[in-house]
Amino acid sequence: MLRRGKKAKTPLSEEEQLLLYQQKLLAEEEMAKKKERLLSQFLKDKLAKEEQNSALNLNKINTQWRTVLREVKTKELHKDIEILSQTFERVVDCKDSVIKSLAKDLSEAEEQYAHALRSHLHNIDQLLDLQRRRLHLLEENYNNELEVLTKEFETERKTIINQHEKEIHYLQDVFMAMEQNYIDSEYESKLEFQSMWDDLKNKNLEEKHFLRIQLENVVEDLWRRFQEALKNYTDATEDRKIAFETLKVKDEKSSKEIEAQMKKIQKLQEAITISKGKIMLHSRESEDQNQYIRNDKELVLIQLRKLKSQRMQAREVSQENLVKLTLESNATLKALKKIVDKGEKILKLAEICRKYETEEEKVLPFYSSVLTANMQEENEEQNPEELTMELVKVMADYVGMENFWKRYNKVKLEQLSLQHRRAQLLEINGKLREMLKQYLDGISVSDEVLSKFNPLFIINHQSNLSQPLSTSTAQSGDKPPPTTYNIIEAAHIISHTL
Repeated sequence: MLRRGKKAKTPLSEEEQLLLYQQKLLAEEEMAKKKERLLSQFLKDKLAKEEQNSALNLNKINTQWRTVLREVKTKELHKDIEILSQTFERVVDCKDSVIKSLAKDLSEAEEQYAHALRSHLHNIDQLLDLQRRRLHLLEENYNNELEVLTKEFETERKTIINQHEKEIHYLQDVFMAMEQNYIDSEYESKLEFQSMWDDLKNKNLEEKHFLRIQLENVVEDLWRRFQEALKNYTDATEDRKIAFETLKVKDEKSSKEIEAQMKKIQKLQEAITISKGKIMLHSRESEDQNQYIRNDKELVLIQLRKLKSQRMQAREVSQENLVKLTLESNATLKALKKIVDKGEKILKLAEICRKYETEEEKVLPFYSSVLTANMQEENEEQNPEELTMELVKVMADYVGMENFWKRYNKVKLEQLSLQHRRAQLLEINGKLREMLKQYLDGISVSDEVLSKFNPLFIINHQSNLSQPLSTSTAQSGDKPPPTTYNIIEAAHIISHTL
């Protein structure tokens, strides 16, 4: 212990004193730094408190300012409400007067409607009576024409029947004359046969055996031809069938007698061949006559067919005329129904339009022309038109529509003026909407508003509105440039001054 004390009390050297002095300086510097840190922290805390107090005071000022603005706004709203109430009462009074006038117009319109309905029903009754009379006249005309056509048809039918009977009698007379001619020719042929038979008896005995076979074939051929001619003759002349049968029986008897005579007398065969040749000649002549008769018959049948076709055509024409008449009558009925419907529709529209007429239009429904005589002459000179007879007739037909066109043109002009007024109001409404949008953009803050020109957006005491150029003011002449006013909110000034 004593040793240690001795050592402490020993004097320090210069180096040790220097080191000790340096340590003291370092300690003092550390103490100064701590004091500076504490002071800076204290100042920061005080600054934060001041900022909090400034924000609180700013909020208080804003609330007080808002209350002041609310009071002013409430006063303005009260005044607006009073004005609106007065205008509303005035509008209600106007509406009441309009309702009374409309009620009066309605009663008058109902009376006019009843009167128009009675007149319309009376006109419809007259039209129906007129149409009934017209249909009755058409029916009478149709019946008269039908009677005339039936009489003509009956007369033509009687004439055709009489002509047919005359032709039948003529054909019967021709048939009887031909039959008489045939009997006479047959008698003459028999006489000739007898005379020739006596003359040729001796001459044909030598050639009998040579021509016997040949004559048999010829006889058969001639007999076949005679049968064919007889068949054609029977087919062509049915009416003379009975007479032909009698002749056929006679012919068969004569053929039997000829065959008996051939068996008995061989010499008669040559005479028979000659007589058959003559018979062929007569048959050819008869065939020619029959063909002529057939041609006459065909001509008569053709004329009969023509008359039948003419009768059918006349009947078809009458039926077509009847169908056409019925179709036209139906079409006229439909057209008249359409006209009646159209008239009813026009009357209904007139009654509806009557409700919207003004007092002036009710008193003076057809106004006089606004154009003077000089203006009408100028219009005619600008639009010259040559009046022809057809145009004058057409204009005369439409003289009754002049008052209608006057009212129509008046309504058209009013429509055009209302359309023009509507366009003007729409333009004013667009301008007011644009001004309202600018005002709303000025009192609201958003990215879209900040990106556009705003009179209330001020940075460093400068607005972002584009200032007018000096050249524009120089070009405008004596008119001074419009003065611009920058409006700054009170809250903005308070936030920058405090």
